[in-house]
Amino acid sequence: MTRKKDSNVLFTIFVHCVLIFLAFLCLFFFYILIINSTRSHSMIQKGFSFLPGKSFMVNLKHVLNDANIPVLSGIRNSLLVSTMAAVLATYFSALTAYGLYAYDFKLKKPAFVFIMLILAMPTQVSALGFVNLVDKMGGLNHMWPLFVPSIAAPAVFYFMHSYLQSSLPMELVEAARMDGCSEFRTFNQIVLPIMKPAIAVQAIFTFVSTWNNYFIPALIISDNNKKTLPILIAALRSADFLKFDMGKVYMLITIAIVPIIIVYLLLSRFIVDGVTLGGVKE
Repeated sequence: MTRKKDSNVLFTIFVHCVLIFLAFLCLFFFYILIINSTRSHSMIQKGFSFLPGKSFMVNLKHVLNDANIPVLSGIRNSLLVSTMAAVLATYFSALTAYGLYAYDFKLKKPAFVFIMLILAMPTQVSALGFVNLVDKMGGLNHMWPLFVPSIAAPAVFYFMHSYLQSSLPMELVEAARMDGCSEFRTFNQIVLPIMKPAIAVQAIFTFVSTWNNYFIPALIISDNNKKTLPILIAALRSADFLKFDMGKVYMLITIAIVPIIIVYLLLSRFIVDGVTLGGVKE
């Protein structure tokens, strides 16, 4: 009995050490990013330092005053595109998942398989056709092609559908129907609150993936004032060698990750609440 207890203690210590090491690896790169954003280009070239520099405000001023890199408009554009993509993807994917979960019709299984096949298709394969379609619709150099397609998000749909299967009893939906609730009212007032943890998780993932997306915006947007932050960061990194400033690059990347952290902090409580309270039980 004593040996078993000692082995459990050793295993617990080992698990905690592994978790601490993994946490250190995750946070270390953020620490490097923040430290380098406070250092000048010449100091960064000298090598890594654990101590912050004195050039934080200088780097921030250089980034904000760069006429070729409109940071404020880039933040506004990225916030608009990412927020709209997260809202559209989560709501309409939840609605689609609810439709396939709560209704029985002949093409139910083929519809599910079709959505899963779309999920398996890489974005790069359909990029050329998507750009041609946007061009024919007059959407080139506009913001809406960057978030409207998020209405059809197969990965988000699959997650929502799986969550409904484990958390939404059909008796609850049938009771709402017997009470005279319309289908949209049932979905908006009964189903959506139950799906808050799943919506929060997918909103975070969708926001982050859209915020970091470079490929599609680079194909659609050409106006400097409509570019998102990833495009501006790439433009800053590809600047002329004589004008290249690592301090500005690190500062711009630091600015770019702040909204992601804020969104996670705002939505993480819904995830914790969902894990704590659990789904509705039959």
